[in-house]
Order: sequence, then structure tokens, then C-alpha cells
Amino acid sequence: MVTPLSKHLPRGVTTARSFIMGLMSRVHDMGGQTGFGPVPVDDTGGPKFHADWEARVYALAAVLRRRGLFNTDELRDAIERLPPGEYLSASYYERWLGALELLTSEKGLP
Repeated sequence: MVTPLSKHLPRGVTTARSFIMGLMSRVHDMGGQTGFGPVPVDDTGGPKFHADWEARVYALAAVLRRRGLFNTDELRDAIERLPPGEYLSASYYERWLGALELLTSEKGLP
């Protein structure tokens, strides 16, 4: 006898589809959403970093990745796991820094 899938869903979730969609949608997944304004584009060929600390965060991530602490997928996942309010209010490299803090904490680095 096969047990209906609905018996295995968390309380308050009524369909398998709503359960799966709830797992798949994170705050970073803004595809198809409106109201966030245009994507800024820099056509001047200016520096890749707006401030020195951004370059340092990038370099730190590169060194930790090369030393095997995490890989690119883990960094991306950590960025996506930032709390929604933090994710939405942070700049690009502030998200990287938050993800680095999360990963080093999870991996037991001081």
C-alpha cells in the first residue's frame, strides 16, 4: 500500500507543489519580480571595486577558496542563505562578507 504524499508534508503545507516551491524560492531569486529598479551598468571602464575593502573581501574569498575551505558553490549558497533583510539591504560585497562570516563560523574557523 502506498501512503499519500500529503501525510508526509510539514504541518500547514497542503500540497507537494507548495512545499517544493517553498524550498526553492529564496530572497535572492528575483527573476520575474518588478520594482527593484534598473540594473546599474558602468560603461566608463572604472575600477571593479568601489572601495578598498571590497577588493580585500574578494581577495580573502579567493585565498580561502584556494586553500580548500569552501568552493564557489558553497560561497554562492552561503550568500543565498543570508537572512532576507540582510540580503536586500547589503551591497554586492557586503553579501560576500556576510557569506564569508557564515562559512568560517560553520567550518569552525575563529
